[in-house]
Amino acid sequence: MVRLILLGPQGAGKGTQAGKISEKYKIPAISTGDMFREHVKNGTPFGKQALKYMDKGELVPDELVIAMVEHRLEEEDCKNGFLLDGFPRTVYQAVQFDTYLSGKELTIDKVINIDLDKAVLIERTVGRRVCPVCKANYHIKYNPSKVEGICDVCGNKTIQRPDDQEETVLKRTEVYMTKTQPLVDYYKSKGILAVIDGQQQMEKVYQDIVEALGDI
Repeated sequence: MVRLILLGPQGAGKGTQAGKISEKYKIPAISTGDMFREHVKNGTPFGKQALKYMDKGELVPDELVIAMVEHRLEEEDCKNGFLLDGFPRTVYQAVQFDTYLSGKELTIDKVINIDLDKAVLIERTVGRRVCPVCKANYHIKYNPSKVEGICDVCGNKTIQRPDDQEETVLKRTEVYMTKTQPLVDYYKSKGILAVIDGQQQMEKVYQDIVEALGDI
């Protein structure tokens, strides 16, 4: 059983690395961001509550996030472990989550923190584009579609998600730095933190993560 947490701001490449880690260790990669967007799309009670915060680039309240994550981890595919991407985001969430795990006689094996310069982070995030139909991802600089604004896969127009617009990104980054950065110290004090340089090539970042995880 492998239980991991992946930290880092949006734009740090967590989604890409989470997919690779999930495949290697045969555990589900659980993105709270993706989960909330799905709830919003389906108009669930979670989604309706989350939307008013996400549209402003603010963090969703702790109680809502914690309840959703704990519910998700009760599902069958988490039986042999999991990778959490985007949770916890505050020390309060981390402490509450540790209490939840302790009640099940479980612990987190490793916390991976992908570190990234703020200017690079903003460039990466604001340049992202997505196909609303097939969900293919692009970047106007690092991974452009063959025809600007058109999805390579299905031919529909690509869009910039509202939460990737510059004003929202700037605000979200400030919120992240203020509220989430203390997590680094929290997990460092527990001796389970691995800091990874996120400004390297994607494959090198992955190699460093695997090395940090060792024989887990």
